[in-house]
Amino acid sequence: MHRTLGSLTLVVGDYDQAIAYYTQRLGFVLLDDVDLGSGKRWVRVAPSAQAETALLLARADGDAQSARIGDQTGGRVGFFLHTDDFARDHAAMLAHGVRFLESPRAETYGTVAVFEDLYGNRWDLLEPKA
Repeated sequence: MHRTLGSLTLVVGDYDQAIAYYTQRLGFVLLDDVDLGSGKRWVRVAPSAQAETALLLARADGDAQSARIGDQTGGRVGFFLHTDDFARDHAAMLAHGVRFLESPRAETYGTVAVFEDLYGNRWDLLEPKA
């Protein structure tokens, strides 16, 4: 049996702002942007067009969802962006204004540094050890 995670929801404040951040600063590709009516859209982005898992960017609807923007994991790292070249991607992200919370560090599982997205969600940029 082959199963994968298709999409993970990320609650955002604004569709276009989120699309711009993920595509321009992180280098993701826009997979879908479909108008669903009533101001809702089906928006998915991914690190590459071939990625098995994508982020579904869902604009907050109401106070409860708005309160979760940027804190969906209680301040923990909740997203892990794997790379095959940490130095390349770290430099590119810095050049595009991505805010890293620490310097890169070597761990038993690979090279890693924590960064925040435009809403304050914490991510690991991670080059796993072979």
